[in-house]
Formats: sequence, structure tokens, C-alpha cells
Amino acid sequence: MSLELACFILTYNEEKNIRRCLESLSGWTKEIFIVDSFSTDRTLEIAREFTDKIFQRPFRVHAEQWGWAVQNLPFSCQWCLALDADQSISGQLREEIESIFSKDIPDEVNGYYLNRRQFFQGRWIRFGGYYPKYMLKLFKIKEVSVDGKELVDNRFYVNGKKVRLKHDFIEDNRNEDDIVFWLEKHLRYIRLKAQEIVAHRQKKGSWLVKPSFFGDPIQRVFWMTDFYYSLPLYVRPLLYFIWRYFILLGFLDGPQGFFIHFLQGYWYRLMIDLEINYLRHGRPAKGEG
Repeated sequence: MSLELACFILTYNEEKNIRRCLESLSGWTKEIFIVDSFSTDRTLEIAREFTDKIFQRPFRVHAEQWGWAVQNLPFSCQWCLALDADQSISGQLREEIESIFSKDIPDEVNGYYLNRRQFFQGRWIRFGGYYPKYMLKLFKIKEVSVDGKELVDNRFYVNGKKVRLKHDFIEDNRNEDDIVFWLEKHLRYIRLKAQEIVAHRQKKGSWLVKPSFFGDPIQRVFWMTDFYYSLPLYVRPLLYFIWRYFILLGFLDGPQGFFIHFLQGYWYRLMIDLEINYLRHGRPAKGEG
């Protein structure tokens, strides 16, 4: 018997990922919605094997697309699960969710944090701060909101009590087996992230929740973000890489770990700093370094 639970998924050219995602949901969620950005591969062909609730709209940034989904999809369920196409629910997490929904959920609970287990090019990235990582993915649809100012790493915000679940969901983007795909994606993110940070720093704090090192997972992320961007430009990416790769034992993740910690922890953030400097000051005058 399916649970009174809806799931909605964003897609764009996800034929390498979408089947695993939908198979992990099939048979136990009541309804599955796809919000597609006009895929040109077999994404929709595969999706139609699992659901007919498919909507298409142009994509600009994730927060805008998620926000549209939250406000406009015709949900019949009170509770919803939000997934990217490269994410899937492990068997253990499915059983944990089924156990929760088999009982009366306390009225004060409006959301659940799920623990992400991320893979990169076939390897589980366990170190460097990648695991455990809790993300708010399961919530009452009427209690959730998104922040349109988050141009890259958007999050869901829920009023009321949130609870952490024990077991993992899987994130494994098979498109990133081609490193060029990963690089091209992050090149698109660099300007957006720089714009987001410059706007935030100019307003001196505009997150939807109060940053706190001892707060919930979202508050902790924002505390760490503010701390990171208070460090000197260009120095902080190197410090962050050293922190991830050596202090947090990222080197134990093997060759794939080196590439993801170096590229995502150093190169990507160095490029963001370059773009931040450009947005603040424009092109350097002749003779400047």
C-alpha cells in the first residue's frame, strides 16, 4: 500500500539518472511529479514509465524552479519528498519512512532531515566533510518555502520542529562520470554564486534563518558560509582545501576524493573569488596584478 506521500523531482537531460530515482520511489509513494526543463534526451520517455504527472517550464535557477513546484503542483498529499534526479532512496531509508508514516506523526513535526551519501565517479565520498550531511527533503508542503536569493545551493525552509532520520538517501550523478560535464556545470555556477555572495555581504546578512554553529544543519551551514567569506580573498580556497583534504581526511577518499576535494574545494572556490573581485571592482587598471 502506498503512503500518503508525494514526491517531486526536477529534471533536465537526466536519462542516466532518472530511472534509479523513480525505481526507488515506485510502489510506496502515492504520487510522483516531474518538473522538466525541456529535456532533449530520453528523460521523459523513462519518466512516463512511472508517472503521468509531468510538467514542463523553462529553467533559470534551482530556487525559482523549486519555488514554482511548491506553489503550483496539484499535490493531494500533506507530506512531500523533494529529490533531484540523481538522488534515490535507499532501502533502509524507505523502511524508516514507512515506519514513521505507519504511526501518527506528532502535529508539531513539520519536516525531516535526510542524510546524504554522495558518490563521485563510482566512489562514496565519506570524508572531507561530505558525510554525514543532513538535508531537509521531507516536509509538509504547506509549511515549506524557498529563498529566491539562493542562486546555486538552494534549501527548503520549514517552520516548526524538524527531526533527523537515521538512514541515507543516495546522490550519484552518472553524468559526472564525464569530468567535462562537471566542469561545465560549475562554470555556470561560478557567476551565480559570486552574485549571491556579493549581494549577501553588501546587505550584511540576509539568510532566512539565523546562522549558528550549534544550530540545526541549515543554521550551521550559514554560520560556516559567513565565516568562510570573512576570510581573505584568494587565501580562503587554499585554507578550505587543506581543511577538507588533510584535517577532515579527504585523502582517504582515494583518487576520486582528490579530484572532488581539489576541484570543488579549491578550484571552484578560487574561481568564485575571482568573479567576486570582478563584480566588486571591475577589470583591474593597467599595471595592476
